[in-house]
Amino acid sequence: MRRREFITLLGGAAAWPVAARGQQAGKVPVIGYLSAQVGQNTAAFVQRLRELGWIEGRTIAIEYRWADGRGEHYYAEIAAEFVRLKVDIIVVSGAAVLPAKEATSVIPIVFTAARNPLGTGMIASLAHPGGNATGLSSQMIDLVGKRIELLREIVPGLRRLGILANVADPASVLELGEVATIARTLGFDVIPREIRRAAEIAPAFEALKGRVEALYVVTDPIMYANRTGINILAVGAQLPTIFGFREYVDAGGLMSYGPNFPDLFRRAGDYVDKILRGTKPADIPVEQPTKFDLVVNLNTAKALGLTIPVTFLVRATEMIE
Repeated sequence: MRRREFITLLGGAAAWPVAARGQQAGKVPVIGYLSAQVGQNTAAFVQRLRELGWIEGRTIAIEYRWADGRGEHYYAEIAAEFVRLKVDIIVVSGAAVLPAKEATSVIPIVFTAARNPLGTGMIASLAHPGGNATGLSSQMIDLVGKRIELLREIVPGLRRLGILANVADPASVLELGEVATIARTLGFDVIPREIRRAAEIAPAFEALKGRVEALYVVTDPIMYANRTGINILAVGAQLPTIFGFREYVDAGGLMSYGPNFPDLFRRAGDYVDKILRGTKPADIPVEQPTKFDLVVNLNTAKALGLTIPVTFLVRATEMIE
């Protein structure tokens, strides 16, 4: 493996390059990797590293941790663990980014799909993120208007929109505000239901039942962990739903529209490669999605009594039957 210069400041003094330190200790660079679960996203990330010459177990090591729907407290624990392990790079996504930033200002952080890195203060700007974190934005807020338009297409006469969001999550608060603003601009009556814990999800549906005609669910770890239950409640309340992640549709949700996450995770491999070869995170611009997926669950549409127009279906990336 070629010598790769990686200079960082630690306590005001220049640290040894990552590759050099690894060679001196007889070890390879270590990535601390925290993601929601094992799946195609992780496979895409690891495959891209291989293409770039970083072979797990040979030229790089990866410490995997899986969130499995757990919240910010767990993310903070894992971030602290990565700091104790003195990993060379931390790779995280979604709500795990802020806890990682709070845990270290020294170890480079690559986020694979941050929901709103600029609005939540993770970075100074997209072009010049500054600090020790960079990566890819999932553009969740930028896609709000598109999701509302998609709901309007398949719910005839939609006028009353419900929003379900965990207001204990900073990125969710920002998205909730954007959904309400855009929906009202389009002439909808908006009824938000704010939760802070999983036990409040079922009562929120009871409060919305009969008052709204469709539901926008803002994604966060609590919603993700309870996606199957949310979809059962939604069908029971006869509420068409839209989400930002396809996993909700796999679990029985009506539809999702969002970035292609395997592509984002794959591109995160390029960020890791650049950092290990000497580029500072502060100097690597944050990139946005280039591929987007519209996923529709036809079984759920049938259960809700909805007929999806052919003009809508031809635009779908995937239809679940």
